[in-house]
Amino acid sequence: MRGRLLFWLTLYAVAMAYVEAALVVHLRHIYYADNPLALFPLHLMSHADLGIELAREAATLVMILSVALLAADTTSRRFAAFVYVFGAWDLGYYAFLKLLIDWPQTWLEWDVLFLIPWPWLGPWLAPATIALLFAVWGARALVAKTGPRFTWRRSLLFLLGAALGLSAFLWPGAQLLPGGEAAFEGYQPAGFPWALYVAGLACMTVSLFMASPEQTNR
Repeated sequence: MRGRLLFWLTLYAVAMAYVEAALVVHLRHIYYADNPLALFPLHLMSHADLGIELAREAATLVMILSVALLAADTTSRRFAAFVYVFGAWDLGYYAFLKLLIDWPQTWLEWDVLFLIPWPWLGPWLAPATIALLFAVWGARALVAKTGPRFTWRRSLLFLLGAALGLSAFLWPGAQLLPGGEAAFEGYQPAGFPWALYVAGLACMTVSLFMASPEQTNR
């Protein structure tokens, strides 16, 4: 039963990943017609397209949350389902981009990761590493006989890690906010706050490891 659940969640995540990758390929051919592989210097979307993209991103999160809520009957297993689908979806997204347009071409190539509340910017490997953590931990938690166990300390540690990781992705764009749209147009990647990111990744890793069924059953 648990193996079948994992199979269907994986199929769902992979299908979502392909849909998003296909859309991004189309957007790149529209906004980067000369070279769809070169995302920077950054080109801004039209206001109409930006509104559509923001709504699509919000809808994506709703879809992942909805399937996670339907996949399990306890809070901890629903959380495991959410992070698993999120991680598998993100990994699949980059895999399909590589397959469809041979991007990314380097390990530290920058990407526009998300747009809510402002553009998340950073090397694609950073979110992919978090996605790998989520996918591996989520899969193990979903097939275990007992669900993960989050104490308030483990929960706070995970939330702290998530906040630090999110801050790392939002930091480059935050520097541009005072300049408005003009500051984002033509933006070239600058420094990424790796220390902030690594601290966040470490907090999330420790929290998930401590809450995993193998640890809580000891």
